[in-house]
Amino acid sequence: MSNAAYQDITSRDNAFLKDLRRLSKDTTAYRKQGRFWVEGDHLCRAALVRGKNPAVGVFKASFWPLAGEEYTKLAIKNIVVQDALFDEISGLESPASMGFVFELPIAPALAPQMASVILDRVQDAGNVGSILRSASAFGFKQIIALKGTAALWSPKVLRAAMGAHWGLHLIEGAVLADLVSLRVPLVVTSSHKGGFLNYGLDHAGLPNPCAWALGHEGQGVSPELEALAQWRVCIAQPGGEESLNVAAAAAICLHASSVVSRPL
Repeated sequence: MSNAAYQDITSRDNAFLKDLRRLSKDTTAYRKQGRFWVEGDHLCRAALVRGKNPAVGVFKASFWPLAGEEYTKLAIKNIVVQDALFDEISGLESPASMGFVFELPIAPALAPQMASVILDRVQDAGNVGSILRSASAFGFKQIIALKGTAALWSPKVLRAAMGAHWGLHLIEGAVLADLVSLRVPLVVTSSHKGGFLNYGLDHAGLPNPCAWALGHEGQGVSPELEALAQWRVCIAQPGGEESLNVAAAAAICLHASSVVSRPL
């Protein structure tokens, strides 16, 4: 049983709960508040494993007596709310019993030589989160999100990434001019465009490290970004489908790069 100090909130009109509701429901509220909301045991544990301590812990009244010190001794402040109020805040189909509010990290500077993934107007939050998860798994630690890409710290992206955020170097709102400082080869996926040289992903010369550019779900990588690329890669699809989901394509490409980088 927890004996940590806490504040009990029972009013739906409480100012903190209103802000928390915005963080949970509004995809860009974190930019205004400088904080973001993480709900549920898995994501909270993923943050703690990376040494990230929350600013505020929020607990259901029914769960608070059961919460261990691993959750209740970390935040500057703990808030306990009635179960029904927590459920109203939750962005999950089956609401969790607790969550953390974290301070938004200071935006990092672009690291020129870091293995990277460039997101060019990838708009689906699930796709973005899945790509972040693959990037973390395969050693691409820098994510450069160009303007028009889904908000990286939104609740849906956080859930889809399953904790990958904590190990990544995340840059939002970038423009093409920012990519000039990259000192690693830029690689794009190209859908059999005439005049472009396409390499299969089993090609031994894949550069490493590199920056993979992944484009809009319908339009792909913009012509302006593609013009900056040193490499254009196609993914063989013997089954005959016209294209792959961008998150699936990302997993294939990033895995291919990670395999190439391993010593034989």
